[in-house]
Amino acid sequence: MKKFIYLSLISLITSGLYAQYAGQPNVTNSYANGNVQALVNQASGGIKGQNERLAEMTGIDEFSGSPYATNEFKPTAIYYEAEKVGEVYYRYNAHNEEIEIKQTLLPEEEFSALSKDKSVYIIADTYKLSFKTFTDKSNNTLNGYLYTLLEGEKYDLFKRINVKFTPGQKAENTFVKAKPNRFSQFTEYYIQEKGVNRIDEIPLRNKKFTRMLSKKDREKVDTYLKNQDLNIKNEEDLIQAIEMLNNQ
Repeated sequence: MKKFIYLSLISLITSGLYAQYAGQPNVTNSYANGNVQALVNQASGGIKGQNERLAEMTGIDEFSGSPYATNEFKPTAIYYEAEKVGEVYYRYNAHNEEIEIKQTLLPEEEFSALSKDKSVYIIADTYKLSFKTFTDKSNNTLNGYLYTLLEGEKYDLFKRINVKFTPGQKAENTFVKAKPNRFSQFTEYYIQEKGVNRIDEIPLRNKKFTRMLSKKDREKVDTYLKNQDLNIKNEEDLIQAIEMLNNQ
């Protein structure tokens, strides 16, 4: 609550510094735009600036794939803890781990980046998208954005869009084509047990997944996966298995 009051005070100072745009989404109250502005940082340059930097690094100015989960800006709501502070348009740069936001879809409006604060989240395609600390399958501790697929009594389930960059290769001669710089998108899933301050990547094999769980839950989910003929490589099957555990 103290943090929200602090943001509100910032909004009173900053609200007069930002112009209002025609066609912007509705906001929750008269200070919501100011609150949003208090939660933004300067963006790292978007796709154009990013590609310019990578092209300079690799010496190749052609690209395939995209660093974005979706290339277009979409409407969303921004929340600070449980408090809705405004509505904006967003685009998630998964490679930069950055949520780009705008108040309008006007092409001349420059975008900003949402603050990487764990108390801040947006609604992305009906799911909460928030900044978290998690551990991947190689036991690396990482910071980034996760979609919350489930919040249950025993387990929470998350999804990560992981975009990796592969430098291209110049043509060695006229008989060999150059390879463009490439963005490759991967989907990962993470689980958190209630009361445990750790979010772990789920190995997408039934047996490896069950080994992550307590002995009691391991036996239940192993039987359930076999009886229902589920494969946790499929998102719907994974959600179904976690829902079963949460309902026990």
